[in-house]
Amino acid sequence: MRTLGIDYGRRKIGLAISVAKIAEPLMVIVTKSEKEAIGRIIRVVKEEKIERVVVGISEGEMAKESKAFSLKLEAMVNIPVEMFDETLSTLEAQELSKKTGIGRDKRKRLEDAFAACVMLQSYLEQETDV
Repeated sequence: MRTLGIDYGRRKIGLAISVAKIAEPLMVIVTKSEKEAIGRIIRVVKEEKIERVVVGISEGEMAKESKAFSLKLEAMVNIPVEMFDETLSTLEAQELSKKTGIGRDKRKRLEDAFAACVMLQSYLEQETDV
């Protein structure tokens, strides 16, 4: 199943994709509005033939915003949109990208895509355990 993982942020949104059970970073969307972000994600869903979306939910105020974003996205795409706990995925992504030797500039540019990848991989692994 083709799954899109989303690490939601107000200005930057990380995207990751999995075709089977392995997630990989896709891109970072830099946006000025939620409407623009949803439009760009819908294009990715169509272009990549996505069958399911997983939105990472963190804590506090961002959790509320991520949930609201997830519900708006779900109303506009004709595929399942699920929410998944992404607490600490950004920190874990930073540590992993340092270990792999990715340069600082590239790490910073793709940080949100790596976080989406870590979150999506956790989701896929948990799904396998069920």
